[in-house]
Amino acid sequence: MKILDSNKKNFYNELDKIINKRKIIDRSTLRTVEKIINNVRKKKDKALIYYEHKFNNNLKIIPSKKEIQKSIRSLSPEIKKAIDETYKRIKDWHVKQRPKDIFYKDKLNNKFYYKNKAIKSTACYVPGNLPSTLLMCATPAIIAGVKRIVVCTPSLNGKLNGAVYYAASILGIKECYSLGGASAIMALATGTPKVKPVDKIVGPGSKWVALAKKKVFLEGLCGIEAANMGPSEILCIADKSTDPEIIASSCIAQNEHSPDSMSILITKDKKLIKKVQLSIFEQLKDLPKKKIASTSLKKNSVFVYVSNDKAIISIVNHIAPEHIEIATKNYKKYLKSNIIAGSVCIGPYSSMALSDYGPTQHSLPTHSSAKFSSGLSVKDFLIQTSYNELSKKGVAKLGKSGYLMSNFENLVGHSRSIKKRMEKK
Repeated sequence: MKILDSNKKNFYNELDKIINKRKIIDRSTLRTVEKIINNVRKKKDKALIYYEHKFNNNLKIIPSKKEIQKSIRSLSPEIKKAIDETYKRIKDWHVKQRPKDIFYKDKLNNKFYYKNKAIKSTACYVPGNLPSTLLMCATPAIIAGVKRIVVCTPSLNGKLNGAVYYAASILGIKECYSLGGASAIMALATGTPKVKPVDKIVGPGSKWVALAKKKVFLEGLCGIEAANMGPSEILCIADKSTDPEIIASSCIAQNEHSPDSMSILITKDKKLIKKVQLSIFEQLKDLPKKKIASTSLKKNSVFVYVSNDKAIISIVNHIAPEHIEIATKNYKKYLKSNIIAGSVCIGPYSSMALSDYGPTQHSLPTHSSAKFSSGLSVKDFLIQTSYNELSKKGVAKLGKSGYLMSNFENLVGHSRSIKKRMEKK
């Protein structure tokens, strides 16, 4: 875990080296994704089965109802109840997000409409046994009114993720595909004999999945979220009052996601940095995902010493992280600043780990994309269409400026079209 001093002249250069190296797409990964995509484009299901067998030891793209029910029966009543409760919290929060249609009529009896319509179909990509991800992705789609929602989740050695399929059952999702990786993304985007295409793909995944989503979007094959979604990252703001074990646990919780995850600590207390480091080493000892967490901590984690609050806000907004935990004694003072992040956990009792289970969204912008995008919401599944209905008085009044503007912009066809409406009796 690297330690940086914000007072040093080359601080931002050193910081950028750490946070930007995760953004670089290596050519090997790009070539692999392109090869997989092109293979699925040509060979369809044959290619899908090949990659599923190669990466997931799976030969069945569409699990049967019997197989799904069997996987669900393996779950304990306690985990089913936890999923039920999580879904309720997520639903109650997201139902408040649906935007209202707009209707406006001016003094000239011109009528303007702004209507929200749900997209026709979406696929929720769920990596691994993560029912919370399906709940987070599918719930806003349901609230938006999407009629066809698909779940796509890879199996492991042919074993289905029972918790994901249980979440699908309470959501009412019946179309399920046992697929993973870049090949799954391409199949969902273009369709194959066994996989029906969708209008939009949402949900986090590996670097191969993330890159495949960008590729199919750039080709105009289907939509994706507006932001980069993964690998995960957290930034913790702490002071001498903060329990170092809590901060250490937050860092580990993020870094156990993948070797490419990131954790950042910013503090005015140099002694706290050492305490957090020691606590991390101690907590890693019995962590099931110790290897993954240790790798990402070593590669991507950084502890930053600052001398004042102004520097903290400046660094935070420079990074624009996915998650922030503000665990300082006077945490409310930071809320007065315009903090840029995907999600902010405030106070000593709020943790990123718990927020992952609702009610707020955990499909959030990473790689500094919080500077220009937001987490997944109901709006991501809606199309906003504008309508214009002008009156005779309206076109006579508005047409004059439109006619002059179009001529000025050398769009004569526009001006003629406007003039014909103005002259219509």
